Amino acid sequence: MKRPWIRSFSLLVCLILAGCGATATPTTLPITSTIDANAGAASGTVTLWFHSGQGAERDALNATLQAFAAKNSAIKIEAIELPEGAYNDQVNAAALAGELPCLLDFDGPFVYNYAWSGYLQPLDSLIAAEVKADFLPSIIQQGTYNGKLYSLGQFDSGLGFYANKALLEKAGVRIPTLAQPWTRAELDQALSKLKANGLQYPLELKMNYGRGEWFSYGFSPFLQSFGGDLIDRSNYQKASGTLNGAASVEAMQWFQSLFTNGYVNPKPAGDTDFAEGKAALSWVGHWAYPDYAKALGADLLVLPAADLGKGAKTGMGSWNWGITSKCANPAAAAEVLSFIVSPEEVLRMSDANGAVPARTSAIAKSTLFGDGAPLNIYVQQLTNGVAVPRPITPAYPVITSAFAEAVDNIVAGADVQTELDKAAQKIDADIEDNQGYPVK
Repeated sequence: MKRPWIRSFSLLVCLILAGCGATATPTTLPITSTIDANAGAASGTVTLWFHSGQGAERDALNATLQAFAAKNSAIKIEAIELPEGAYNDQVNAAALAGELPCLLDFDGPFVYNYAWSGYLQPLDSLIAAEVKADFLPSIIQQGTYNGKLYSLGQFDSGLGFYANKALLEKAGVRIPTLAQPWTRAELDQALSKLKANGLQYPLELKMNYGRGEWFSYGFSPFLQSFGGDLIDRSNYQKASGTLNGAASVEAMQWFQSLFTNGYVNPKPAGDTDFAEGKAALSWVGHWAYPDYAKALGADLLVLPAADLGKGAKTGMGSWNWGITSKCANPAAAAEVLSFIVSPEEVLRMSDANGAVPARTSAIAKSTLFGDGAPLNIYVQQLTNGVAVPRPITPAYPVITSAFAEAVDNIVAGADVQTELDKAAQKIDADIEDNQGYPVK
């Protein structure tokens, strides 16, 4: 049986990624010394790059690739794992060097920049209509740019409050529902009560993740729940007036108050405060569920996003797959992609990382996300208008970088209006420099 394998690419890293300071992450898959990113693609080899996510995700993908190899001996997969932190920089460097693989995984909102830049080819003619119809609308929305589908993922995502039921009951805090989420006043009051009950930092915001995509994914829903946003979505041509408008400023002043009031630790030593009962609430996504369920058992609650004034809002979208424009064997790549996003493999990944299965047929079979299951609230948020996609524009890499920098400075005590003004100016300058990102 042919087995998929991960190739050592240290020479490739030295050639095109040295400026990123990135290094390859060791894996448990077999290794060879091939470094040509498109070697053998025309003869049935599909090169594949993926990010180094959680260990459980890597194990699930490994199992998926080996299952494919067991059933498809004519196609050989060569897989490379890249560090997640500098992944976008590495993709851009590889594109400039003409070294992109056939199959590429990437965080959802980057698809628009990749498609606009010509890195990806449309999937519409490669994916059967009945397969496409089985995906959540949010997955299709995430992968579509300029009317063409460029990516598909195994899972979608969402945010919510994980809660310690015993600590909430002790403090007399109401358990919210999707129909009646916490209001801003209730959330503030809950945090005050929890702190008064002896919790030094009652809310965990995963600040240990550091500046990066988490800041945009995790915290832009607060802007949106206040009525603000990262950019004017009417035409995606300007952030000024929206990102630094009154609603967004109010949202980030409230966000800053979470730290000044002592509700959130700005520099946690690690990632275990909620699991260890040191915090009563954790605002985070699906990936935390497996560890939290193991730590808290029956005391774990999964609660909806709060309504901070203009409706409850949560993030959506996640890592997904696309076929690059330079792939010499797109038919083989499409066969691998179709297997990766098959219902069985979608469920394998969802069971591993606690993510929302991307396909409705998989959700129906999921013990985590089906009707009445512990994480079904994420499905409801995705299908009931609570989830908001990150901005659908090629300007997204600059948007997320500018906002993450603003968040970092705001947490450190900087003036909110000043930081949002600077972020909006950076975004507007990028859009202007690219002539408004005209559709190609």
